[in-house]
Amino acid sequence: MLLASHFEEETLPTVLLYGHGDVCNGEQHRWRDGLGPFELIQEGDRLYGRGTADNKIQHLINLVALGLLLQANGKLGFNIKFLLEMGEERGSFGLREFVEANRDKLVADVFIGSDGPRLSPTVPSVFLGSRGTLEFEMAVRLRDRDCHSGNLGGLLADPAIVLAHAIASITDQRGRIRIPEWLPNSLSEDVRAALADLPPPLNDPDWGETSLTPSERVFGWNSFSVLAMSSGSIDAPQSAISGVARAVGQLRFVVGTDMQDILPALRRHLDAYGFEMVEVSQIDEAFKATRLSPSHPWVRFVCNSIKKTVDKRPHVLPNLGGSLPNDLFANVLGLPTIWIPHSYAESGQHGPNEHALLSIALEAMKIMTGLFLDVADHASGAIMAEEGGAPLDE
Repeated sequence: MLLASHFEEETLPTVLLYGHGDVCNGEQHRWRDGLGPFELIQEGDRLYGRGTADNKIQHLINLVALGLLLQANGKLGFNIKFLLEMGEERGSFGLREFVEANRDKLVADVFIGSDGPRLSPTVPSVFLGSRGTLEFEMAVRLRDRDCHSGNLGGLLADPAIVLAHAIASITDQRGRIRIPEWLPNSLSEDVRAALADLPPPLNDPDWGETSLTPSERVFGWNSFSVLAMSSGSIDAPQSAISGVARAVGQLRFVVGTDMQDILPALRRHLDAYGFEMVEVSQIDEAFKATRLSPSHPWVRFVCNSIKKTVDKRPHVLPNLGGSLPNDLFANVLGLPTIWIPHSYAESGQHGPNEHALLSIALEAMKIMTGLFLDVADHASGAIMAEEGGAPLDE
């Protein structure tokens, strides 16, 4: 982890920035000809390479904007702290302990980060938290060897079939969750109102909760996914009943979900459906769900700044559909958290052919430079608004 700071005056507001320098596996074999995960290649508006969208270019934009202001003005007009970690893609191991142990070094007035995608490539987005995530393995281990499917087929239980039925019991055919404890209680009218005017994200119309809009499904609700399944060898199948079947599941959840009861509730559900033989174990650390009110003064300030700089009113999301260690900044440090993403949904992050759009990067440079200038120009007003004084947009 790297913690850097630029200090000017104690009376000025302090902005905490964050980024993660680690990336997902390169998976060279999945990239198309002429591209590679660790070679930076430009094709028109696209800049290809692992980490271009997630997440190196995003916090690089923010740091370059700060550098340009320092170069031009000799000062920022506020204080900066920047935290860089190298484990976000695997659950940010150790970050919680670091933040809790270094609260005094991380004291700030506001947290501003950049990660994740815009809702639309042509319109800036601001999101104020993130869905939590918990990954777990489900395994059916019936025997320590494979058995001939002809001689013993119909006599021995097939762990893959057992596991498939166990997984199918978790949702209906539309993917609607059947475990009551896995459903949130936080899709309030103000959250629905905040999501009402957003353009619909990419979606299958016959998937998910029928009573919810696409935006409500991804930003205001929980979703269960099967990330991987394994039984036998798909590349070299044998005429045998496997002894073991495994799957990795994931629950993405919003505020209003009891995170501590996710796996116990799954255990109760499987037992009730007769799947006592399915083992359940957690994988990696879980990210907690967070959400800042869209009416918070810092939100108004950031949105007004973006509108002034690029003449576009940003889409405001109560939380990201993905997951980030935002609870450390929101709950442990007690900061208002604002994320301004510099990527877009079709960037290919976590997959082959990951890329950033240079047009977004250019606009993002303007947005962040303008925002930092506005923070400096309204430094005293920002502090007053945080203490209950005049709103930041006044």
